[in-house]
Amino acid sequence: MNEQIIAIIGGGQAGAMAAAALRQQGFSGQLHLFSDETHPPYERPPLSKAMLLDDNPQLQPVLPAKWWQENNVQLHLGVTIRQLDRSSHTLTLADGQTYRWTQLLLATGAAARPLPLIDALGSRSFTLRHAGDAARLRDILQPGKSVVIVGAGTIGLELAASATQRGCRVTVVEQASTVMGRNAPQPVRDYLLARHQLAGVRMLLNSAIEHVENGEFVTLTLQNGDTLTADAVVYGIGIIANDALARDAGLETANGIIVDATCVTADPAIFAAGDVTLTRHPDGSLSRIESWENANVQAQTAAAAMLNQPLPATAPGWFWTDQYSDNLQFVGEMRGESWLCRGDPKSGKAIWLKLRGGALLGAVTLNNGREVRVLRKLIQSGRVVSETQLCDESVPLKSL
Repeated sequence: MNEQIIAIIGGGQAGAMAAAALRQQGFSGQLHLFSDETHPPYERPPLSKAMLLDDNPQLQPVLPAKWWQENNVQLHLGVTIRQLDRSSHTLTLADGQTYRWTQLLLATGAAARPLPLIDALGSRSFTLRHAGDAARLRDILQPGKSVVIVGAGTIGLELAASATQRGCRVTVVEQASTVMGRNAPQPVRDYLLARHQLAGVRMLLNSAIEHVENGEFVTLTLQNGDTLTADAVVYGIGIIANDALARDAGLETANGIIVDATCVTADPAIFAAGDVTLTRHPDGSLSRIESWENANVQAQTAAAAMLNQPLPATAPGWFWTDQYSDNLQFVGEMRGESWLCRGDPKSGKAIWLKLRGGALLGAVTLNNGREVRVLRKLIQSGRVVSETQLCDESVPLKSL
């Protein structure tokens, strides 16, 4: 019997954790990981925070450096995949080398959705997806520099906080009427908006850039006619999935590789995980979850499906953001208008809570991370809880 060979394309969180899961779940065949970056897989969340703020920033590896050799995983770094051939089960690198595989995992991630108007600024235009991006940004985020950030999503707000902490004068330009409109409930948006304004960030909501000029400084003209000047412009307005390899191979894509709940693509020998994926639900709808945790969950799921092992149990979704001294963690459902609050956000510590029919559906903790595990269990249980007790800080959440 021929030896099984699993190839992983992508050196981010999903690719690294899939390699770990495959070995943990007993896969003993050949295991290859291909990445176009020269670094072994590293954690991405610190790029907008520690990598910009620490005196001596260091990449944080997803797995210990010695893990790869100890677990006989062949790392192919700084390489580009030119072609994926489904019929022959081979992949071809840009230099012409070919590798066989019996099963394949695509964890190619995503790129920043381009903004050509800003990209025209050349070296004064910045995005943040990789370690090299963080190094470039760190060089420009110097005390007294003026920085315009386009987009007030999670990454935009994290960058605004880091730039402010580095002594920059920061303006955020956002087309929508609110911050973090895609993934935070209204009371959390209100808190974050006020928090940034208190730190000195100029927030321009319902605003868009219409024209840019590159001179001694960057001059940006807004649609309302106002102008801004800056030393640099950073933008984060969404992602473009790195699905070209899959699309060229004839897999089903739609700004992402379409998979089912087990991370299987249109080809039963090919799986996908992480930001590059779109999951098709039983009703035919597609969804993408861009989070560190989802990359880990899909990595575990794909590995189990590849090896015909039981799939991991599902849990309420979770992600976090660190802005200034605040840590906010989001668990479960974020939609809905009516939210309760446990504690006082003005004190710097609170939990916002969303109920339906007396059962907890979602929660956001502010500097209350120790309660996240309890909140996830409470959401998963579906138990009906008392609103009064839920909001009473004298009642331990674990007692509910």
